Amino acid sequence: ISDIPWAGPIAAVRMGLVDGKYMVNPTYEERESSKLDLIVSASDNGVVMVEAGANEATEEETLEGMKQAQAEVKKLVGVINDLVKEVGSKKAEFPLPAELDAAKVAEVEKAVEPLLKKALGQDGFDKKDIHEIAVAQFPADDAEPVEGALTNSEIEKVVNDVFTKLARKMTITDEVRLDGRELTKIRELTAEVDLLPRTHGSAMFQRGETQVLSVTTLGSPALGQIIESMESEENKHYIHHYNAPPYSYGDPGRYGFPGRREIGHGALAERALFPMLPSQADFPYTIQVVSEVMSSNGSTSQASVCGSTLSLMSAGVPLKKPVAGIAMGLMTDGDKHVVLTDIKGIEDHIGDMDFKVAGTRDGITALQMDIKVAGITFDVLERALAQAKVARLEIMDVMVAAIDTPRATLSKYAPKIEQFEIPMDMIGGVIGPGGKIIKAIMADTGAQIDISDDTGVGVVNVSSPDQESIDKAVRTIKGIVHVPEAGEEHEGTVVRVENYGCFVEIMGGKQGLVHVSRMSKEFVQDASALVKVGEKVKVYVKGVDDQGRIDLSMVSLTELRDNGSRPPRR
Repeated sequence: ISDIPWAGPIAAVRMGLVDGKYMVNPTYEERESSKLDLIVSASDNGVVMVEAGANEATEEETLEGMKQAQAEVKKLVGVINDLVKEVGSKKAEFPLPAELDAAKVAEVEKAVEPLLKKALGQDGFDKKDIHEIAVAQFPADDAEPVEGALTNSEIEKVVNDVFTKLARKMTITDEVRLDGRELTKIRELTAEVDLLPRTHGSAMFQRGETQVLSVTTLGSPALGQIIESMESEENKHYIHHYNAPPYSYGDPGRYGFPGRREIGHGALAERALFPMLPSQADFPYTIQVVSEVMSSNGSTSQASVCGSTLSLMSAGVPLKKPVAGIAMGLMTDGDKHVVLTDIKGIEDHIGDMDFKVAGTRDGITALQMDIKVAGITFDVLERALAQAKVARLEIMDVMVAAIDTPRATLSKYAPKIEQFEIPMDMIGGVIGPGGKIIKAIMADTGAQIDISDDTGVGVVNVSSPDQESIDKAVRTIKGIVHVPEAGEEHEGTVVRVENYGCFVEIMGGKQGLVHVSRMSKEFVQDASALVKVGEKVKVYVKGVDDQGRIDLSMVSLTELRDNGSRPPRR
């Protein structure tokens, strides 16, 4: 409704797929069980943006979701247009920038066109070659200025325009790509695992000049990342970080905080792997994968998907299935268009679409698409999804040749975790007032202890690199939650001595009374003469009353029965 001229309107909807039925703008609860979480932005001309996560949705299911989303978007666009008719403003007119001198532009074009034609189609051709051709047309530094001559930046723009026109024509008309590849050909692939011996898992994935090193680190559940958003709060146990330092794309720029690109690429690769990760119940570790881009020339996010899969399998994370990703491109000229498999950076720059597709052999797990044209038709999307599947399977073959199943055992450097359940009403007893008891157990054993009650039962995870520490902590906790039964034998510590007997601590915190009459088979007149505070003694559980008080004996129950409940007085 503003006076700003643009090519809209556009609108967006979220689509879900639950039990084979598509849902428009599903609720949070419905999204939990949805096979497809698809966001589509579109105009009357076609789809302009796609973002999706899925649990192995087929290409057909995904495409149908886009079609239904487009139908819903048209309704929204209609509402917007009706509003514009009522309250919209007349669009403002802005003067266009002055055009360059046509004769001087033609002179540069004539000089560089044969050079660009010669360079195009050569393996290794990149934007640096274009820059070198442009620099050759710059006037010498000591040359006399010529009035009306093109500046260096204007010359470079002309050279780039000529290159774009020639490159697109060669790709669309001749179906030959800038590096000489066919439209559907993937660059050379390599995959390696276990490059870094001290890490929990590592892998290198390379596609052409794009190379990514992914490193997996396993930690205790307490190391999960708490995310508080407008919509919800979650505790993430799979965290993917993507780093693309300046050297990876030949830039001496400085290191800084992650930008939108790094965060977005990391989130896309994280989403692609998430459906294939084991549940917390099956694999209680917090998993962090860091993907370091070593060299960048097209679709590093999808190389991160492949590298993450390999690294996770190397670390012994029981992935349900391996995941691979590929980036598809598009170039159009009127009614003619070509879909490109595995686009390089320069093809992304001059092309009309960047469509990233990740998934398993059986279906799609993540999508992301952005375009530079008014809209993409469903014919193009269908072809792109079909080509992406073929490429995905080809990449998968290379990956499984490096490692075909997750390692059966974890790295010796990874922490060990033992998980067990305790009654809900016992959680407070394990934690203690202000966390006193659980902190004491961790200090005594050196193990990390985490307790959750999300599933309606207390789930305890005990982790440590040392198995003995885990065993000791588990024994202590199980002792705390265990309800003593008559006849049990325990070793305890005397914590208090009175005239009528002594109090003994057993099972990591429970105290019971040993009456003076049950401290020995012989008559005991003074309990302090028989035991001291801190002394270790063997005791037997005689019983537990209805208030939970434990009755202990230092004389075996068999001997008590044989001799009567109380030794004879002297």
